[in-house]
Amino acid sequence: MKPQDIIASKTSLWIFGYGSLVWKPDFKYKRSKVGYIQGYKRRFWHGDNFHRGNDEMPGRVVTLIEDDDASTWGVAFEVTGSQVEESLKYLDVRETVCGGYITKMVDFFPQGEDQSPVQALVYIATSDNPLYLGPASPEVIGAQIALCRGKTGYNLEYLLRLAQFMRSSCPHVEDQHLFSIEAAALTMVSYLLAASSSYPLSH
Repeated sequence: MKPQDIIASKTSLWIFGYGSLVWKPDFKYKRSKVGYIQGYKRRFWHGDNFHRGNDEMPGRVVTLIEDDDASTWGVAFEVTGSQVEESLKYLDVRETVCGGYITKMVDFFPQGEDQSPVQALVYIATSDNPLYLGPASPEVIGAQIALCRGKTGYNLEYLLRLAQFMRSSCPHVEDQHLFSIEAAALTMVSYLLAASSSYPLSH
């Protein structure tokens, strides 16, 4: 289902971000809220050959995997009026054309508020996507992230900013998958820096 079909008659829409959108939405919005969705876990199982990698060395970015017992924290942005169409046009290119994501409507629960959840649009990369890489150990994923770079920047920046968001905005949430990959990537970076300092530039 295309985002345009979902919001054909809507003057207001919430969009849930769980990856780069949490720190870099790049579209105008009325307000944002930190919170979570249920029934999904965030995993670095999707390949990126544009923003954070290339065809030779695809980076790894997050997608959502269905899991009844899981929840995923992120940020929901409310767009209203003309912002609805503008944001969807932008995200259609960023996520669907360049990233291979589909869209779904999910319940979003704002953090620390006794109120009903709101329906939010979310982009999910599925396993039948050609860029889908699937599971791997934190060490393998971390090493891949430490080495990759795309048109938007280093894959490592993506990982570190996501981890920083979770620590600052959701300090009570222990995202073991995210933090174990962060640790593995930083170990790889330390190793690469140590190795490079052992060889003078003249060699």
